[in-house]
Amino acid sequence: RIQQRTGRKSITIIQGLASDLDSLKIAKFLKKTFKCNGSITTDPEYGEIITLSGDQRANVREFFIDQEICLESQIVVHGG
Repeated sequence: RIQQRTGRKSITIIQGLASDLDSLKIAKFLKKTFKCNGSITTDPEYGEIITLSGDQRANVREFFIDQEICLESQIVVHGG
């Protein structure tokens, strides 16, 4: 999903990943590949959440499908 910040700035939020995946490695690869900043936070309800700066929804979707982390039917893209 995407969350609007001030003005034209936005962040991309990735949540609901399987607990057996290494979120730190995924976040590091996404940041390096898409040349953006990001972080990992832990939420008691949603588990680990990866946040990336900018609108990276299409890039992240393609990455998860290409790397066979998720099936296309398992990915839900929220927002605009």
